[in-house]
Parts: sequence; structure tokens; C-alpha cells
Amino acid sequence: MNSARASRRAVRSAPLNECPVVSRILIAPLAAWHCFAVLACAIGLSVSTPAAAQQRNPLQKVGHTVLDEPAQSYRFERFVIDNADHTRRWRIHLGVPTTSPTAPAPVLYMLDGNAAAMVFDQGILSELAAGKAPVLVFIGYDNDLRIDSQARTLDYTAWVDTADDGNGSVQSVGGGAAAFYDVIAQRIKPEVQRRTPIDTQQQSLWGHSLGGLFVLSTLYTHPTAFQHYISASPSLWWSQGAPQGALEQQFLGSYRGTPAQLTLMLGGDERRGNRGVRDLTNPRVVAHLRRIGGAAPDAAYQLSRRLEEVPGLHVTYREFAGLGHGPMLPASLKAALTALYGIADRSAMPAATPATHTDD
Repeated sequence: MNSARASRRAVRSAPLNECPVVSRILIAPLAAWHCFAVLACAIGLSVSTPAAAQQRNPLQKVGHTVLDEPAQSYRFERFVIDNADHTRRWRIHLGVPTTSPTAPAPVLYMLDGNAAAMVFDQGILSELAAGKAPVLVFIGYDNDLRIDSQARTLDYTAWVDTADDGNGSVQSVGGGAAAFYDVIAQRIKPEVQRRTPIDTQQQSLWGHSLGGLFVLSTLYTHPTAFQHYISASPSLWWSQGAPQGALEQQFLGSYRGTPAQLTLMLGGDERRGNRGVRDLTNPRVVAHLRRIGGAAPDAAYQLSRRLEEVPGLHVTYREFAGLGHGPMLPASLKAALTALYGIADRSAMPAATPATHTDD
């Protein structure tokens, strides 16, 4: 990757008078519509019918992936980890090159493992195996959902978020990142290392959205757990912007540990505040859009500027022109594979399946 300074570009936020044209009135009376339209313009949205809105289907299944195919350059194993009281279950898919390793291999741990598996194809696996041949660890949940919103909201957040759910109720969610980190450190990593030789000095962690937030909180609290942290489109708005508060400040003031690398990635449309086409007739969507106002659209870029001042931390910022939040999942993972293992950069190529929004 280019250096942080070399890769930065000045991108201005779209002024309110450049907000997309609202082509169809969906909400009555006019006063209610006006409120929604103002909100849409303020955060860079177009308004559409529910059928046209670019929102993630929370029930979308994984479907067929390389995990289901006969072994070629990689073979895949699966194991399930549960917590102490057996109320939580994580399904782990482990990808190991089919050629016998001559030395311990680098390893990439990927959050939202089901969605991450959908990014891979046999061409990517073949090129990885012919090069540095990393071990691939897909950390997902023990179901067939592409994204398990409820589970990831608990696991990937170090802060409890209290907000209106859009139906007049106030909910408090999240705050389980410390417990989830323990699952990775004490259960998943040891099992991976039991099954295949791992170079413990070449461990990387990738996550997108709330997963990107978990990558950051892990860096702040366990900076030697991995050597490379890749945070894509981190949800810095979570809990009214709490991720930009005390935990970051503590890290900025105290980190003097073993050198580590952090890569921050952000879509160009995200930085401009363009949230795409959303269904503003849906109270849940409107409530969520209010919540993401907890951080500026360019918060990840600004974070990179602050963190690059930390001694021993090598920070790279990469921005993807024209990409919004959802498409950043496949683009950032493909870019991470290039940065870590030197394969061809496929981040500009469309995903095998449509990249809809995750939870911003």
C-alpha cells in the first residue's frame, strides 16, 4: 500500500444544496415529508420506495461459496466454539493450503466470516497458495446468515449504545467486545494453532463496519495480539461517538509497545457523507440514520491522522473512490489480501454477489 500521506486526497463534503433530487413523495402529510427530506439532504441521501432502497436484507443467506467446493489450492475445515454457558456459538472455517507447509504460515482472521467467504473465489485462493500461502480463518456464527446483526452488534462493540429503535422504545445494545476477544484469544486461536502450524509473528485481523470497530478496540486494548490490524469503514459513530473518546485517548497516551501496523480504509462516498438510497418511510432506518450522526463522515480519515503520531504504530490510510459503506466489505478484504500477501489487487472488481449495506 502507499503511505498514509501519499494516499490521502482532499475530499470535500457535499453541501446541502447539492443533495440528490427527491423524485417521488412517499410520506404524507407534507409536513412529515418535509422533515424526512431535510434529514435526507443533511446526510447525503436519496429517498426511494422500499423496493428500490439499498438496504441489507437481514435474512440474506450465505449461499454457495468456496467453502462448499472440492479442495483445490485450499482445503477447508470447520469447527464450532461455544461460550461457557453454551448460549453463544461461533462457526469457524479454517482454510489451509493443500501443499504441505515448509514453515509456519502467516494467518488472517476475518470477522463476519460468512460474508467474508462470499468474497473469495478459486482464482484468489490459487494465487494466495502460490505465494505466501496464508492460513485463512473465517470467524462467523453457527447459522447460515450472511450477516448476523444481533450477534455481531454484541460481539464487535466495546461500548453499550442506548438509542431509539425507531418504534418508540429505547434499547441498550452492545458492549461485548472484551468477552468476544477472550473467545478469539483463548478458544479460536489455540484451536487454529492445534490444527496447522502458524507463524505467530504474522497474524492479521480484518473487520468491516462494526467489525472494523472491533479491530480498533482490539488494537487499543491488546496491541500485541496481532501484527497487522485492518479496519474498514469502522462505525466510529457507535454510542454517540464513544470510540473516539477515552479508550482512544488512553491508547494515544500510553502505547509504547512492539511495533504494529494499522490499515484504515474508507469509501469515497462514505467520506462525502453519501449514504445512498434509503427508505425513509421505515422508522428503523430513520432511527439508524440519526445514530450515525455520532461521528463525522470523515472520522476514519481524521483518526488515521491522530494515530500516525503514535510511536511504533505504522498507519496506512486508503480511500476507495466512489464506494459506499456496503461495497467496502468486499473491496477492503480484497485490498487487504493484496497488501498482506502480494496478490493482484481485485478491489476494483465487482463482488460475486451484490454488496448491500451492513449495519453502518
